[in-house]
Amino acid sequence: MSEPGVNALRAVEIAVPDLEASALFYERVWGLCVVEQNPTTCYLRASGPDAYVLALHSRAEAGLVRVRLGAENRGVIDALYERVGRAGGKPQFPPRGIVAPGGGYGFAFLDGEDREFLVVCDAAVRADPAPLRDRPFKLSHVVFNSREFDKAAAFMRDALGFRLRDRTRKANFMGCNADHHCIAYTDRKNTALSHVAYELPNLDAVLRGCGRLKREGLPIEWGVGRHGTGDNVFAYFVDPNGFAIEYTTEMQQIDDAAYVPGTPESNARASHADVWGYSEPPSQRFLRALEGPSRKTTTADDK
Repeated sequence: MSEPGVNALRAVEIAVPDLEASALFYERVWGLCVVEQNPTTCYLRASGPDAYVLALHSRAEAGLVRVRLGAENRGVIDALYERVGRAGGKPQFPPRGIVAPGGGYGFAFLDGEDREFLVVCDAAVRADPAPLRDRPFKLSHVVFNSREFDKAAAFMRDALGFRLRDRTRKANFMGCNADHHCIAYTDRKNTALSHVAYELPNLDAVLRGCGRLKREGLPIEWGVGRHGTGDNVFAYFVDPNGFAIEYTTEMQQIDDAAYVPGTPESNARASHADVWGYSEPPSQRFLRALEGPSRKTTTADDK
């Protein structure tokens, strides 16, 4: 029997130079709801059950602060803490109570490229969540640039039980539940955050959301299209801090007992990288946002 692992992507936390402006964008334009805000941090939720899916931290420079993952119970948390240490992770604090919306019990660590992850169980969730027709329902996936993307993926497998779902020439796609991927690593020779994707309930919701963003003056940088790897619908934008952000839906659902991971040979993509062939090529602004050379991992001083 395999060791227990994480089972969900819960939230991403980023550093922003202008907290008020960033909170206003993600609430009024992007479609999240503020659940708690103080002079240094703002937590925002989607319409789904998670207490929050995005935390904004006031810092001098934009960057990744941490990614929040979920696990089943305290026994799994304690076992994962030991497993992360054996795999070479760098502990930031041992299992303990978490001070953040929803609370919970968990620990934090750094991976081999100094990205911070927080693994939590027993966090409170919202009862009877209701998907909205043009707003994010949950956090779908987070993609990182990496100097050694195969090594980064192998660490997540060994430390937290992620499964490699597909490998392309330039990326590894990792899952921890039925979603095809919730974390991916791209071969871009830096350790910046590539992009963050928020899931909407269906294709109609993505199109409605894109229409709402268009009316707010936020242009689509790439999309609407459908990826080959993961089969998910995509529409990409760039936020006021230069982060690439995505509306997505219809992520492929995986049964690991039957699924055969793709290889660079089997995952050969069309030159337009959109299986519909409808979307225009990605904008140069979006491609620069994916590179993120100035957005290194930011040291967090609040847990």
